[in-house]
Amino acid sequence: MERAPRLTESASHVFAVLAQAGTATRPQLASLARLSKPTVSAAVAELEGVRLAAHSGTASSGTGRNAAVYRLGPAAGAVLAIDLGPALTRVRGCGLDGTLLAEATGPRAEAADVVREALSALPADAPLRSIVVAVGDVTARVEEGSGMRPATAKAGPVFDAVTVALPPGVPVHLENNVNCAALAELHEGAARGRHTFGYLRIGVGIGLGIVVGGQVLAGANGAAGELARLPYPWDDGLEPRHEALEEYIGARSLLRRTAEAWPASDGSCPRTADRLFSLAGEGSAVARSIVDRHAVDVGRLAAAVTAVLDPGLLVLGGSTGAFPQLLPGVRAELERLSWPTEVVSSQVGDLGTVVGAARLAVARGVQNVTDAARMKD
Repeated sequence: MERAPRLTESASHVFAVLAQAGTATRPQLASLARLSKPTVSAAVAELEGVRLAAHSGTASSGTGRNAAVYRLGPAAGAVLAIDLGPALTRVRGCGLDGTLLAEATGPRAEAADVVREALSALPADAPLRSIVVAVGDVTARVEEGSGMRPATAKAGPVFDAVTVALPPGVPVHLENNVNCAALAELHEGAARGRHTFGYLRIGVGIGLGIVVGGQVLAGANGAAGELARLPYPWDDGLEPRHEALEEYIGARSLLRRTAEAWPASDGSCPRTADRLFSLAGEGSAVARSIVDRHAVDVGRLAAAVTAVLDPGLLVLGGSTGAFPQLLPGVRAELERLSWPTEVVSSQVGDLGTVVGAARLAVARGVQNVTDAARMKD
């Protein structure tokens, strides 16, 4: 990895502000950074000298004079976000101002090739500053200061193949995929303007992204929101089993129950959640009853979440959870069992995880550049 140039503290601060703003004039940077105009002018000159900032045009200042507009320069670099989903791998490359530079999507089994495709589309002169990999298994970890090294074998061969495809020396961070999606909902989706909420994902697996005070809550072991570990079932004579709740409420069990309940007189049984919900919307009584039952189950899980967190807002996402048809049943069951809590559907959809991972990668990339500020003003 190309090392970022050493900067004065003021230049480091102005760089972070410019990355957040995207483009800005020097007066705007002075206001945003809360620095004097002479200090900002010197900082911008320093950043231009090492190609971390560049002139990108002019703008009217409102006084008859034009002000120079600045953006990040080519040496600022890029970041990579990788969503290792259960079926698809999605990859995004972004500039440190969040600008989308490259993206690629492909089957999970071809994850390494998808990563290479995105890497090849990044500008050749843009150093890679950070990589964030969103995974569904919180036990996969990275040793600080090293490359990507899973602490357990549960990450699997696809994960290992991706590590080989990544350039050496670039800081890599693993993050829970549901936490990434929660970040996307916070900044770009259904939770914009809300500082405390829960993102409840129901799909092949289940999980909860917890946002408190505008920050994702990770927990002492990085495992906050791992709903699959909730003891289930609780009943006389029944012993809770490991991840039994996820097994019961996940998409595979939903489709298995559909197959068991589907009468031959109603035609071919839906084999995907999309088809099941489509049939329910078209008036199929059997499909509707299955969807309604699923909504009750999700509503009971939402009630458990609400009892612990009192989030005020729950955003439903995931391959089955995001269907708006679930909302009435989830809301009704939650209201029956708990106190009033707003429930809405995800607005970022399938892209939520990679969008959130990209946002996290950008923040880490900017930090990696500004950490080079070791000289005093």
